[in-house]
Parts: sequence; structure tokens; C-alpha cells
Amino acid sequence: MIDRDTTVLGDENPMGSNPTQGPTLNDLIASQLDRRTVLGGALGFAAVQFLAGSAITRKASALSSFGASGGTPTLTFAEVPPSSADTFVVPQGYVAKVIIPWGTPILAGAPNFQEDASNTAADQEKQVGFNHDGMHFFRFPSNPNRRGLMVLNHEYTDATQIYTAAQGTTITNDAAGREKVAKALAGHGVTVVELRRDAQGSWKHLQGSPFNRRITGNTPVVFSGPVSASHPLLQSTVTPQPLGTLNNCGNGYTPWGTYITAEENFNGYFGANGAFTATPLQARYGLSASGFGYGWHLAEPRFDLNANPNEPNRFGWLVEIDPFNPQAAPIKRTALGRFKHEGCAVTVSSGVACVYSGDDENGDYLYKFVSDAPWQQMIANGQSPLDFGKLYVAKFNANGTGEWLLLEHGTGPLTVANGWADQADVLIRTRQAGDAVGATRCHRPEWVTENAATQDVYVTFTNGTGNGSAVNSNRDPNPYGHIVRLRETGGDHRLTTFDWSIFLLAGDNQYDPLVPATQPLFGSPDGLWSDPAGRLWIQTDISNSSQNRQDRGYDRIANNAMLVANPVTGEFKRFLTGPRGCEITGVTMSPDMRTIFVNVQHPGESTNFWNGQFGAPSVTNPSSVSSWPFGGRPRPATVAIQRIDGGEIGT
Repeated sequence: MIDRDTTVLGDENPMGSNPTQGPTLNDLIASQLDRRTVLGGALGFAAVQFLAGSAITRKASALSSFGASGGTPTLTFAEVPPSSADTFVVPQGYVAKVIIPWGTPILAGAPNFQEDASNTAADQEKQVGFNHDGMHFFRFPSNPNRRGLMVLNHEYTDATQIYTAAQGTTITNDAAGREKVAKALAGHGVTVVELRRDAQGSWKHLQGSPFNRRITGNTPVVFSGPVSASHPLLQSTVTPQPLGTLNNCGNGYTPWGTYITAEENFNGYFGANGAFTATPLQARYGLSASGFGYGWHLAEPRFDLNANPNEPNRFGWLVEIDPFNPQAAPIKRTALGRFKHEGCAVTVSSGVACVYSGDDENGDYLYKFVSDAPWQQMIANGQSPLDFGKLYVAKFNANGTGEWLLLEHGTGPLTVANGWADQADVLIRTRQAGDAVGATRCHRPEWVTENAATQDVYVTFTNGTGNGSAVNSNRDPNPYGHIVRLRETGGDHRLTTFDWSIFLLAGDNQYDPLVPATQPLFGSPDGLWSDPAGRLWIQTDISNSSQNRQDRGYDRIANNAMLVANPVTGEFKRFLTGPRGCEITGVTMSPDMRTIFVNVQHPGESTNFWNGQFGAPSVTNPSSVSSWPFGGRPRPATVAIQRIDGGEIGT
């Protein structure tokens, strides 16, 4: 996610915008865990074991060196240590190659990247966007392991990196300011680019492929589901046609072959010229007169909350994209709810599509959508499985059980008498609907994945503080975060009850004895993905105010990293470390699992620890913190990682 931490957390609003006083997940964790229940085995999985029935035991047994099953180890690579170097490190026997960095020309006739950042907005529309995030590899059936479409998100832009020294970072109300906003909008969104593996085994992009595409903050989009583009709360006199997708964070992909991009911190792009008082809806979604300081509203009325108050309601959705149809408009699937979607995970039970998504803000909720019928049947009938179904929000009970609370107009408190007009109103105000039904406030629920081997669902809770409760077994604030595991009743994702446990507590035992001393050091888990073999890939997003700092307990954890866990054997290892100032995010594999792709986001971004040594990055010195990957201006990029012997990744 975008990192605007000013305290101990990676959130632009550390206390969140949820005013309710319902129980937090951390109240419940504290009621279940004490120091005796945290596993102390060689791998240190902090998990409360599932039992038959409704209760979770307070007694947890330690893992053996190969996990609870005692099975044969599967993660045989040599673990890499933490790193503070400005490098990208993978295990011995592996090789990493940078592909499609920011500014790579992908459309026919696109100009090359200019090291001084002098590419224009029009140039950027034909190049790979900025700050790579979630992604997925879509294979070509005729040659699945050597040809595919990589679809990747671009979360946000950094003014110190995308503008020249002469331009500066200030947005002015003139042609120069509008050009700068246009370039930033062009750097957002999604890239679709064809990749091919050459005879030597290296992956390269194919410039000018008919599938290559940029979807930006200005691309026309359509709305589908209960909320239509004609809804009064989506009307705009500034931009009558809905445009763009913004703050594209994590992602999902469907069994029918489409990509889903998640709109997260959209509120930060808006501001107000003149006096501004937020409405309850605007306040609940974190809109303010200054936003995140982008200043777009100073040059473009589209982003001025006074001139265009409904524009924010067009964002905060999950957006479906058909990667193999460049002419198809991106579709905002409104039945899935409007909030700060960190990402989504699509799974199937008895043919029915089920979609999980976290609202990445301190004190907000975890959601699930269940389609009305099997997805193949719905598509055969001309319906989208993402337009017709039921949306739920999670309630975690103190005894280790949970339930999914229905967010449906006319059900419970969501009635006309209580001020809810219809289902469209419920979906536009999804956060308030969750408040109304009594959902459990969580510590930044982010990426979600279903484990391919067990069908359990895993959710990263990056970090959190406050909410009037003890946090994670007396951790308040909770600067390290944790991972929660859900097991739907009977393994059926359509049902509305589940069991839950803590799978991992992140942190450093030197500063927090609750964290097992024997597990790898890591903090602020964010990206999360289960590969086809059931391995969980865990990516970290330590805030730039905390990275490498001893006073924040992150000096030994150092730079952001990616780790891998095998929930069956209990193995847990650090697989790679990234350069200074970056976040590791986005993960996908080639079908044969011989290449794993990851993204390095915002290398060289302003980072308190490194700023103190080298000076803060600026338009005149953008590489003060990092010069990764090519020794000059830092560039977000996708990295393709392979074993030198051509074997399966992770083994």
C-alpha cells in the first residue's frame, strides 16, 4: 500500500476513520493468547490449533524442526539473511533479472525512458507505469511456459522521481501544473504486456504486441452491478464520463480468465480549494481538504472536493479487466463493495465464485462476496458472477469462531427506516454498513489467499494501534503485524461460519519476547500468495519511517523482504531481500513453477533512516537513498527469479 506513516504504522491515517467502538480483532486475540500459547519450536509458528467444535484450545504444542506434521522438508534452498544493502538478494543457486521497469516502452512507437524524467504525460501513457504492485501471469495455452501476458498494477507516483529538476514537485494552476497531473495519472493504473522466454531462458517483453495496453487514471471505465454510473452519488459535471482507476494495490484473478485490480487509498488524491467540511460519507472514507499532498485539485477541478464532490465515489472498487481483449473497457464490479480494497482472492466452492477482500485501514474490516450460482452457469446465461451475489463482512468471536454478517438492504439494520435507500446505497457506503451490523475492527487487513493444499484462507494484518484495546497479546501499538488463518465450516467458502487462529506473529524477539526467537525476522506482512504447491509467499511492507531503525525495533529486520512458509511441514524461510527504501509486493509464477515474478516498489523512496545518512531524495538528487536497479535514478520494476539448474522455485 501507499506508505504515509508518520508514527509507527504504514498508514496515512494511523488511527483510522472508523468511529465505532465494537470489539477489535486484537481484543479477541488477547483473550486467546498468552505467552504460553505462542509456539516456541524451531520455526516459531504462532498458531492456535483448530479443534473440532466451536472452541479453540489455549494450549498449543510446539512444532518440530520440520513442522507439526514432521514431514520431509520441502524448502531446501539456503535462507538469505536480512540485508541493509542497496541490492536485490536471492538464495545461492538462483538468479534474478530485472524486466519491465518503470518507463519501459510497450506500445508501438513509444519513446524510450529518459533518465532525467523528461518523458511527457503522452510518453508515459505508452510506457510501463510507476510503482509496480499486484500482478498475475496469464499464459498462452499453446505455449504456456514460454509466452504469457503479465498484468500488473501501479499504485501511486512519487513527485521526486517522475518530474525533472526544472519542473519541481509543486502543482500550479496552469498548463505546466496540468501536464504534471496528467503525467501522474498516466503513471497510475494497470499495464498489460506480453512476455516471452527466449532460447536462453530469459524473459523479455514484446514491444508492440497487439495485447499490450495501458489503463490509466484517465481511461474510460464502466460500472456494473447494483451501482450504475447514473447513480446520483456518482454524477459529475466536471467529468460526466467515469474515468480511470487509481491507487491500484493488490490484485486477484478469476477462473474465467480475467484480472481484478484493487483500488485502495483513492481518498489521498482529492483536496479542496476553499473552505471544506467533510460529509459523514466523506469523513468515513478519509477525504480531507489536503489529501495526501498531491495537490492535483489545484490544477484539475476533477479532484476538487468542492467543485466535484461525487468523484471520489467512483473509486474504491474492484475492477475487472480482460487481458486478452484490449478493446474491452475496465469494469468496476460494484456488488463487491466500496472501500479501500488492498486486493482480492477469488476461490470456488461447488462451482460458486467466492471473493475475499480486506479494507486496508487501521480499524476496518474483512469482506467476502459469494456469487448467486456456479460461475460457469452464470456466464452461460450472460451474467457476470461478480454482479449477482451477496456481500458479507467478518465478525470474529472470542472463542475462535467467526461469522459472516450479511450486508443486504432490508436485512438487520440496513433498512429504509434506518436511512438506507437501497442496495446501491449499502454498497457505496460499505464501510458504514459494516459499522451498522457490528463487524470486527481489524488491524489493517490486507492481502488474502486461499492455500492450494488445505483450502484455508490466510489474511495479512500489517500492523495497527489503538482502538481502545490490548493488541496481539499485549502489543499496543502493534508495529509488526501478524497473519490470520480462517477455516470455513466444512471447507465450504459459501457458508457463513468459520474458525480462525493466529498463523504467525511478526517481529523481532529482541524487542518483543512474544515473538519466537527461532523464526526468521520479519515485520509488517503485506503481500500474500499461495502457489499451486501450497507454499505461502509472504511479502513485507515496513513503513519508510521505520525501516532499519533501532528505535522502531526494525534495525535487525532491515530492508523489506519476501519469505515462504509451508503450512503442512511448518517450514519458514526468508527467500529474498530488496534494495533500500523499497517494498516487496506482487507475486506470480510461470505455470511450470520454474520462474517466480516479484515487484520492487518505490526503491529509493524517502526513508528516515537513510535520509539521515545520505539526504532525502529530491528532483535534483533522486538517487540519494537508492540507485537500484541500474545505478542511476531508482525505478520500480518486476524481477524474474529462476533456479540456475532450471528446477522448481522454492525447493
